[in-house]
Amino acid sequence: MGPGGEFRAGPHNETFQMIDTVLRFARLCASLVLLALFPARAVADTCPEDCTDPPPAPVNIYSQTTSGHLSPATAGALPRVYVPNRSSNSVSVIDTVTLKEVDRFNVGSKPQHVVPSWDLKTLWVANNGTGRNGSLTPIDPMTAKPGKQIPVDDPYNLYFMPDGSAAIVVDEAMKQLDFRDPHTMALKSSLPTPTCPGINHADFSADGAYAIFTCEYGDGGLAKIDLKNQKVLGHLDLSKMGMPQDIRLSPDGKVFYVADMMNDGVFLVDGDSFREIGFIPTGIGAHGFVVSRDGKRLYVSNRGSHKMEQGKAKGPGSVTVIDFATRAVVAQWPIPGGGSPDMGNVSADGRQLWLSGRFDSDVYMIDTTSGAVTRIRVGVEPHGLTVWPQPGRYSQGHTGNMR
Repeated sequence: MGPGGEFRAGPHNETFQMIDTVLRFARLCASLVLLALFPARAVADTCPEDCTDPPPAPVNIYSQTTSGHLSPATAGALPRVYVPNRSSNSVSVIDTVTLKEVDRFNVGSKPQHVVPSWDLKTLWVANNGTGRNGSLTPIDPMTAKPGKQIPVDDPYNLYFMPDGSAAIVVDEAMKQLDFRDPHTMALKSSLPTPTCPGINHADFSADGAYAIFTCEYGDGGLAKIDLKNQKVLGHLDLSKMGMPQDIRLSPDGKVFYVADMMNDGVFLVDGDSFREIGFIPTGIGAHGFVVSRDGKRLYVSNRGSHKMEQGKAKGPGSVTVIDFATRAVVAQWPIPGGGSPDMGNVSADGRQLWLSGRFDSDVYMIDTTSGAVTRIRVGVEPHGLTVWPQPGRYSQGHTGNMR
């Protein structure tokens, strides 16, 4: 204090005032940060009493396979349908604009499926031959011309690890899965599947942790495979002895649909718990699956016969349309004059469903709005055709199972 009791500032008082100013500024900054991070809770009248966080967006594993999602890797690819003619040892090439066969070239013995590679740059023809004399024929989608065959044991079907690290050759005759380099097809390892005779078709869980393969022969069933550790997790016997064929995962990633040729319908299987949860009747010889371009419906090809080979031409073949959301049949399209629809895919815009006519030497182009059918003549016993290009980030194999 100075004379008369007046206050005089000293060095200590100035220090206290400075500290007080700094603390006030720090409290103000902290309040502003809290308001920025938690505006709904900081300002009570902006949120009603029952305010909750919004629900997470539903899973849709086909969200990147809708129209408009063509990968840059497919730029310049010719718009074609590639049809493996099993008994002609050839591939027919169809122009999707003119709907005419524009080329046919020879491949290996017994071509079964035309399979897009994981990186979308090659189409592989799986020539499973007999036993160990099989091969894979690469096709360049930019030119629609084949390359040099690569000898591979019994490649009935072909898939790819979800991360693209390996190709999975389905060695049906040897009851095993062969993990190969996805580019050179050099063998890396093999996984025996002795409890799955006739192992042939597969699909992958939404997270890519496991795959479920169908077992065509024996009592018919499914095998669940741990992909990371390459081991068999279990075998599921379906409630009705049959002959399971194609398999496809629902958009929400929860249910696997399994076509059964002998039971004329589709089994529903919970993938995580690996148990059967339902059955949907479709038609005679339920065989193949194609997901609609919007990911909302499943096209089921009913081959019209219970025979694996040499079935009758012009049989009662049909296509059943299942709504994924309700699991109900919403349409049934018979093949006019009879037919044997097998495997295929849809066009990039989703307007055309392409299926091989296994016992009729035909390919069917089906209008997905009306179900009207156009026939195109090809080689003998056409099987797993693919339509190219397809929307999607990568291929998991078969005739274009895209994600």
